[in-house]
Amino acid sequence: MRYDNSGIWNRTNQEILLYGTIATVGGGALWLGDNDKLGDTFWRSVDSLVITGVGTQVMKWTFQRERPSQTDNPNKWFQGIHAQSFPSGEVAAVSAAVTPFMAAYGPDHPAVYLLAILPAYDAVARVKTHGHWQSDVLFGAAIGAGVGIWSAHRDSPWIITLLPGGFRVGYVHHFD
Repeated sequence: MRYDNSGIWNRTNQEILLYGTIATVGGGALWLGDNDKLGDTFWRSVDSLVITGVGTQVMKWTFQRERPSQTDNPNKWFQGIHAQSFPSGEVAAVSAAVTPFMAAYGPDHPAVYLLAILPAYDAVARVKTHGHWQSDVLFGAAIGAGVGIWSAHRDSPWIITLLPGGFRVGYVHHFD
């Protein structure tokens, strides 16, 4: 694919999406707590982001695939710790963040499925800016969605179970 780092594909926009997603999910979880459906969904999204982030980083260290900006050969695997193309951690993170919301609210509010546009945009943008190969972003999206579905179907958010006493009441309810 021809290199394109202009307009909506600009790398800065990709970073805004990633860090905005992380801030929204983390802020929403802390703000709402876990005592209603929306807060619970935010915490499931936190679970999904954390587990996906750790998992994709371990895979990057394991597979050591060079990025398109480093080589024109997509078959360069195990090239050293500097090569961290596979899988796309950014696409995985955005997929992981939106999937619990789609699982929780999609059946009743189909417009929520439009959140899938975010990881799709990021996947195309990462390929256009030569940050990843197509297989990197597809596998990243699959990992994020898979972990998101797992977190959405647990009895309770995983990270909440690790916190002493949980995090039932968010900041918004602190002054009630």
